[in-house]
Amino acid sequence: MRKLRNHPFPVTARLDRSVVLTFAVPIAQLEKHVPHPLELDTFNDQWAFLAAAFVKTTELRPSMLPRIFGKDFLLAGYRVFVRYRTRQGRRLRGLYILGSHTDNRSMATLGSLFTRYRYDVRPVRWTESAEGELITCDDGLRVGLSASEDHAVLPADSPFADWREARRFAGPMPFTFSVDPDQKEVLIIEGARQDWKPKPITVIHHEIPFLRPYQGEGSCFAAAFQVDDVPYRWEKGQVEAFENS
Repeated sequence: MRKLRNHPFPVTARLDRSVVLTFAVPIAQLEKHVPHPLELDTFNDQWAFLAAAFVKTTELRPSMLPRIFGKDFLLAGYRVFVRYRTRQGRRLRGLYILGSHTDNRSMATLGSLFTRYRYDVRPVRWTESAEGELITCDDGLRVGLSASEDHAVLPADSPFADWREARRFAGPMPFTFSVDPDQKEVLIIEGARQDWKPKPITVIHHEIPFLRPYQGEGSCFAAAFQVDDVPYRWEKGQVEAFENS
């Protein structure tokens, strides 16, 4: 059963719409939440970053199956930006999984069986109106997005000087990691995407209860990006043993 959760086959999907909010957290505050041998991906030797991603996903399925077998669902995913040095010395940049919510029970069941994405079922809702978009959940999640795509500005407390600097932490990254400390293994999942062109978006308000334990004094909202209609593929997971530090 443990090996089944190692992402045993490639998976294909289409990300109809993806919105990622990034939060800057003082390094000392977040590093305790990232297990060895992963390291925080930092900025200006001061900041580490959390990502809250909200995604409308369609046709998700094992890559060898036709689209008719795909699942459509909403995803709320919470990640930390990290780096990992492989046994061959490669420096990989990616995301460490904190948790994942979906509105689809079968997706949560299959995701928990074949991945370590920590799925649970939550009634995530995504509604649209002339004023913008609203993402909500019964746990208190509430994210409001402006309908206007023009003149998006960085949050007032953002550590980034401009949108170009912020895009480095726009996610998703090329790799996703999870760690099994008992087996001393890192699971590496490589993602392949097409037409990934994130655009800044204005967030009117945000309340994200899942992230509260990882934030504290000095944390701030750093940036938000959107991307639409992106084909995506997750390769078969690769397991690598590591040694204690």
